[in-house]
Amino acid sequence: MRRLVRTMGTNQTRLAGDPLAPHSLSAVELKELLAAERAARPFFVYRNRTGLLALFAFVNSTATIGRRPEMGLPIPWDAEVSGLHAELHLLGGEVTIVDDGLSTNGTYVNGERVSGRQRLQDGDRIRVGQTILAYMSGEPKPTQKTAAAVERGQLVQLTDGQRRVLVALCRPYHEGASFTAPATNQQIASELFLSIETVKVHLRSLFAKFELADLPQNQKRARLAEHALHLGLVTKRDFA
Repeated sequence: MRRLVRTMGTNQTRLAGDPLAPHSLSAVELKELLAAERAARPFFVYRNRTGLLALFAFVNSTATIGRRPEMGLPIPWDAEVSGLHAELHLLGGEVTIVDDGLSTNGTYVNGERVSGRQRLQDGDRIRVGQTILAYMSGEPKPTQKTAAAVERGQLVQLTDGQRRVLVALCRPYHEGASFTAPATNQQIASELFLSIETVKVHLRSLFAKFELADLPQNQKRARLAEHALHLGLVTKRDFA
């Protein structure tokens, strides 16, 4: 594996945050993340000792995670990470994480402890010690063009109705908790006093504007909320 170049190491006091939490990415970090996605190879995102975003991408089929400096993905600042904590394997484009007793404190994927070998899915959060790694499969994301347009100052144009639906969709992320799901159609309809069909119409338009229409149905809403928050189209002020 090759470390490209950024949670934070108060190991015994609190769990480090999700490196891709809403409002956590700067414009420079978002640009770096999108560039890594365009490479179409699996990679991991985390924050290093100083809180800077770090990307860790496969170049070989196997890599190790641990506190020792000779590890492929070293996490020396986290005292709860074992010297050799876990292994990562890339085979046929799929990535698995292995902890068959290597670590003292265990390895967790989306809150569940790994026992032996587990295949990773795009967006999984892996916790080792007090450090969270976000796994990105490297599959091309159709939202990249929209992000690039925003970087050039060409802001996405939203109607008042679309904006209200977008804010309601993102409301569950307001507290910034990991693994939060966007609001359901029923929750949006109840908040805005709209029919569910009207909510669906607005969402279909938003999926089209953000070039998400071709994503699987179970990914569209989360990706829409993620990009709205990361691109600043929905901010904390909207939840006041």
